[in-house]
Amino acid sequence: MKNTIKVERAKHDLTQAALADKVNVSRQTINSIEIGKFVPSSILVLKIASVFNTTVEEIFTLEEKDWK
Repeated sequence: MKNTIKVERAKHDLTQAALADKVNVSRQTINSIEIGKFVPSSILVLKIASVFNTTVEEIFTLEEKDWK
């Protein structure tokens, strides 16, 4: 699953640590999501979208391999 968290963080002037604090996870979790190593839970996806005041679909996009 692709995501635009890094771009959204830049737009909102947030570090990985600051975003992690806002959604109650570790900075390493945010890093793992950004690089595609970890697929977040639905709750975490909704929290991240809420922090950026946007929709889940604006941040997270399914890739072809996600359908297999």
